[in-house]
Amino acid sequence: MNWLVLSYSFPSQNKSSHRVALWRRLQRMGAISPKVGLYVLPDHEDCLESFQWLAQEVQQVRGEALVLRVQKFEGLDDLELTEYFRQARKKDYEAILSEIHNIRKTFTSQKERLALVQLGEELQKLRRKLTDILAIDFFQSENSGKVASHLSELEKLLNPTRKDSAKSIPSLSIPDYKNKCWVTRPRPHVDRLACIWLIRRFIDRSAVIRYRNHAQNDEIAFDMKGAQLGHQGDLCSFETVMKAFRLDDPALLPIAEMVHEIDLRDGKYHRCETEGIAAILKGWLLGGLEDQELETNGMSLFEGLYQSLKRKSDVNKQKTQKLGRKS
Repeated sequence: MNWLVLSYSFPSQNKSSHRVALWRRLQRMGAISPKVGLYVLPDHEDCLESFQWLAQEVQQVRGEALVLRVQKFEGLDDLELTEYFRQARKKDYEAILSEIHNIRKTFTSQKERLALVQLGEELQKLRRKLTDILAIDFFQSENSGKVASHLSELEKLLNPTRKDSAKSIPSLSIPDYKNKCWVTRPRPHVDRLACIWLIRRFIDRSAVIRYRNHAQNDEIAFDMKGAQLGHQGDLCSFETVMKAFRLDDPALLPIAEMVHEIDLRDGKYHRCETEGIAAILKGWLLGGLEDQELETNGMSLFEGLYQSLKRKSDVNKQKTQKLGRKS
């Protein structure tokens, strides 16, 4: 297993602010320091780029920096290194769990409207923190699912009138939806474009898509008024289709969060890719693209996004399995 190592030093007369700023950057990118003066990340392309930029910044203030790719550390095996990462993320998750506990205590003692609004804002901050931690949880710390579950429970507690979206979603079989014509509204934007990609990618590669305001009896309507495969409760249509057909590919979950946030803007999810994707989609509409052009571009956009997320998920899974065999 390969690792990336950053070693750096600053001149003695260098400002302490440079050291502190660099240390904070290393913490945010998830680097660990098993030995004094060395920082380690798994050998991923994005991690390499992050270390390279940091090394350049150190050199720009007359410091010295070196980025290495290492296959093995003497006196420190892969399992031990992986455990360092897991323990670091465990502390991050435990900090969020502590904040969740504090919010729950506040909720039981203060139920005034203003207090609920403030608690809701705190909840969104915690969701952003969780998103940031998940991005650097390279070896899937066991606490990630626990934190997500507690956040969902807290959200229900703060929003007791919110519908249970899953109850109204039909359970559908993929074979029953082959060779069908699917209909949605003209001028497809984020939710419809994502649904089209999802349908063609996981349900029927040869699905026919039509753009009209009404569907015929033998056609499948989606993301339009009255459609089963549309918004359900606080879910966007993409999430509804995923749940209806039980599509559980891990790479789909972050896409669903991005689509949800661009479409609903409810602050539920915070992913770094969201604003960039939203800007691209807005540019297509402002450019006056026809429905078919939007569809073609959308297919390429979401396929590229899926491949990137799937590769990251697969790499982490393979490394985890490899470490498991070694143990």
